[in-house]
Amino acid sequence: MKNKKTIITYGTYDMLHVGHMNLLKRAKALGDYLIVGVTDENYDRSRGKLNVVESTKKRVKAIEELEFVDKVIVETHKDQKAEDMVKYDVDIFAIGDDWVGAFDYLNEYTHVEYLARTEGISSTKLRKENFDTIKMGIVGLGRDTQAFLDESKFVSNLNVNRIYGEDFLKVKAFTKESDSIKYGHDNYDEFLDTAIQAVYIDTALKEHYNFIKKALEAGKHILCENPLALNKNELKELLSIAKERELLLLSAVKTAFLPAFNQLLHELDSGLIGDIKEVRATRTSLYKEKKYSNTFIQQGATNILSAYPSLLVNKVLGKSKNITFFDQVENGYDINNLIVTKHKHGALGISNVAVGMKSEGDAVISGTKGYVYIPAPWWLTKTFEVRFEDTHKTLSYNYEFEGCGLRYMIAEFSSLIQRGKRKSKMLTPSDMVGINRVLLEYNEKRDKNKNKTKREER
Repeated sequence: MKNKKTIITYGTYDMLHVGHMNLLKRAKALGDYLIVGVTDENYDRSRGKLNVVESTKKRVKAIEELEFVDKVIVETHKDQKAEDMVKYDVDIFAIGDDWVGAFDYLNEYTHVEYLARTEGISSTKLRKENFDTIKMGIVGLGRDTQAFLDESKFVSNLNVNRIYGEDFLKVKAFTKESDSIKYGHDNYDEFLDTAIQAVYIDTALKEHYNFIKKALEAGKHILCENPLALNKNELKELLSIAKERELLLLSAVKTAFLPAFNQLLHELDSGLIGDIKEVRATRTSLYKEKKYSNTFIQQGATNILSAYPSLLVNKVLGKSKNITFFDQVENGYDINNLIVTKHKHGALGISNVAVGMKSEGDAVISGTKGYVYIPAPWWLTKTFEVRFEDTHKTLSYNYEFEGCGLRYMIAEFSSLIQRGKRKSKMLTPSDMVGINRVLLEYNEKRDKNKNKTKREER
C-alpha cells in the first residue's frame, strides 16, 4: 500500500534563483516525495526557449544538490509529463501560476496544482542583469542578410546594428530601409574598428578566408557561412588564430543547431538502430530557377552544398578514412557530385549534391537493428522516423522549430560568447574540419587536374 504522497514538477531552472527555490519548496510542502523534471536543452529550444545559459547537466546537478528534492529526471518531449504521472504514480502535479489552465488536461492522470510564483525575479531578468549586450555587425549583402537580422531579434542580449559591403550605394540603401541596421560601411578596416564584438560573414566563398583573418586579428568573434576557407592550410591557419586569441570561430551550418537534429544524434548514440553501417544524404537545388547569379552557381555543387550531407555523415560516422568523387563537370564547374566516404569499421557515407539536377532531399541512416528516415528537406530537420523489420514498432519524433531555423544557430553563438566558451558541442572545431574535408580535397584534386591539363596543352 502506498504511504507517500508523490509530487512532481517541471522547469528549466536556468541560473537557479530564489524564485525557483520558493516554488520547489511550495511543491514539496504538498506531499512527501518530490520529483523534479529538468527540461533538456533540445526540448527547450524546440519550445522556443533560445536563451538558456546553462547546460542540461549543470542545471540537473544544481537541482540534485537541493536536500528537499528526492529525485531528478530529464524532460525530453511534450508527452513525457503524462507518461511520468503514470510511471511514478504521481498524486499532485505542481507548476507555477503563470501556467494557469495550460495543464488542466493532466487532471486525467493526477491532480494539478498551480502555485504562486515569487514576484520580481526570473531567469530572463537575471540574464539581462548579468550579461552585457553583444554588439554584432554583418559582412556582406547576401540573400540571407535580412533573414539573419529578423531571426537575431529573437535572441536576447544581442544587438546587430552595423553592416559592411563593398558597394556603398547598396549599403546606404539597405541601411536606410532597415529598422535594425543603423550604420553602414564600405571600408572594412573602419567597420572592424568600431565597438562590435562579433561579425556574421555572408559573402562569396572565395572571400571568406580574408574577411575572417582580418576580423580575427581585430579581436572579433566570427560566425561565417560555410566553408570558412577553400584551402586546407588556410582553414588550419584560421582555426589556429582563433585558438591563440581565444576567439570563437563558428561555421554557419544551421542544421547542426536545430533541436530535432540534436535529438536525432542523441537517439543514435543510445544504440537504437544498432551498429550504423551507412549514411545517405542528398542536397540539391536548381539555383538558376531561383535567379541566383552565374557567379554564385559556378562555385560548384560541392563548394555550395556538400557541408550539409558532410555534417550528417561526420556526426554519425566520425572522421572519414578516404574520399571518392563521382562528379559531372560542365562549363568548368561540377553540376553534381556523388561523394563516397569510408569510415571506421567499414561504414560508408554517401552524399549526393547538385546544382544542375533535382533529386529527393531526404536522408537514411542504416543500422544492424533498423534505420532512420529523415524526410525532405532533411537539412531543415523537424521530424524523423526510426523504422524496424517489424513495421509496428516504428517510432516517430517531431521537434518543430520557429522561423527559418537561423535563430537556434545565432542563439548558440551568442550564448557561447556570453559564457566565455570558444567551442560549441553542437559543431566543434573537429566537426568543422571534418565537414570541410570533402570540399577541400575536391578543390585540391580539381586544381591538380587543371594544372595537369595546362601542362599537357603547352
